Amino acid sequence: MKLKLLVISLLLPISLFLSGTLAAQDTVRAEISDTTVSDPIAAMAKDPHRATMLAAALPGMGQIYNEKYWKIPVVYTGFAALGVSVYYHSNNFNKFMTAYQDFTDGVPETNSYLDVVRGMDPEMYDPVLHPDTYIPSQAQWVREQLRNRIDYFKRYRDLSYIGVAAWYLISILDATVDASLSDWDIDEQLSLSIAPRQFASVAGPSYAFNLRVVKSF
Repeated sequence: MKLKLLVISLLLPISLFLSGTLAAQDTVRAEISDTTVSDPIAAMAKDPHRATMLAAALPGMGQIYNEKYWKIPVVYTGFAALGVSVYYHSNNFNKFMTAYQDFTDGVPETNSYLDVVRGMDPEMYDPVLHPDTYIPSQAQWVREQLRNRIDYFKRYRDLSYIGVAAWYLISILDATVDASLSDWDIDEQLSLSIAPRQFASVAGPSYAFNLRVVKSF
């Protein structure tokens, strides 16, 4: 009998200790499980600062970080279109600038303007190659048209460069906003309701509509 009491007295503290340890472990596991299951939106939240830095370092990286992969072709299509615009207007600006300089420098060997001015006979407007037959008013008109084309292509070349910078900033802003709204509640239980409302005014009763967002449980 004494032996049984001795064994019980030795095993009881150990049993209580093990029971307490297992209970504590179960509690921790339950808390972790509850946090994981009850807040899935928080687990998908993105860091806006990181998204901004990635988008600034390389266009499209912010969208990849936010897992908005479908936006990457949109970003690079915009840059490609603006790049083509920069190239086209820059190329034509340089061509007409060279033509204008050749037309006004008085050197017969520089005549690139002949490839630009079309539909007119050089004998009618060129005072360098055809000093005896040119018409001053025609020469002045060609000079003005060359200047107008230079201004046109310069304006749209500069606007294209501005467009590139603006598109770059838009891609960064898009990544930042997406990351900021990544933990926004878009539960299917949210519903939108529109209800009429009457309120008093100086002119008499007035009517309007109330817009409410309701979450059903």
